[in-house]
Amino acid sequence: MQSREEIFIMLRDALVELFELDEEQVSLDANLYQDLEIDSIDAIDLIDHLKQLTGKKIAAEEFKAVRTVGDVVEAIYILANSTGE
Repeated sequence: MQSREEIFIMLRDALVELFELDEEQVSLDANLYQDLEIDSIDAIDLIDHLKQLTGKKIAAEEFKAVRTVGDVVEAIYILANSTGE
């Protein structure tokens, strides 16, 4: 079971690695699309990367509603701590 803080750190590191962002840019309130300039193709790459890290299947539909880094942390937290796939 991962904490939200652990998920945030994992997500922050992934965003820095995948999209060459500065750590300081990545906060829970940062908007993925406006603040971090992530587009739909980048979002798919991020979903794939998170799937590899968590070992859980992540449907793109589950991410349509996310707008901030905090939204992603919450979605991954729920997914990572669910008993099903």
